Amino acid sequence: MEVKEAIKNRRSIRKYQDKDISDDLINELLEAARLAPSSHNAQPWKFIVVKDKEMKEKLKENNVFKHQFVFEASMIIACCADPDLSVKPSELIFSDADMQGKAGRDLAFASQNLVLRATELGLGTCYIGIVDRKKIKEILNIPEKYLLPYVIIAGYPAEEPRPTPRRGIDEISKID
Repeated sequence: MEVKEAIKNRRSIRKYQDKDISDDLINELLEAARLAPSSHNAQPWKFIVVKDKEMKEKLKENNVFKHQFVFEASMIIACCADPDLSVKPSELIFSDADMQGKAGRDLAFASQNLVLRATELGLGTCYIGIVDRKKIKEILNIPEKYLLPYVIIAGYPAEEPRPTPRRGIDEISKID
């Protein structure tokens, strides 16, 4: 599958088969994320892969997610970034928001690589932004300073959602 095809075929999947993802495929996803660009090559991302049923149950018992379909996926990937890694010592930073903005942007690049690679490999994914960040950080031992804007769930799809409407190029761009 070409990148263009993966971009066109990617869908938010909310129904999954009861089938594990091999460690080899997980490593393929993490490799795609690892190769993403980042500001000053900081690579501030950290991906915590949760596939253990007991750990998923602990997240469920603690109401970390609003949506129950999250637990049907083969794995939950906590997508984190260390904002301290996003700043070079010589760089002028005006606020914590500047550092967090850079780290969050870099994490988004890496996450999109991961999602597109998953699509290419026949896996379904869904970004989940409604997360009790405090609880998930405690349960997964994620440092408090890390950004955790979303998790990505992944698994073998048990549905084929139709494409969602997209705005036209003329609506999203202006070329002078």
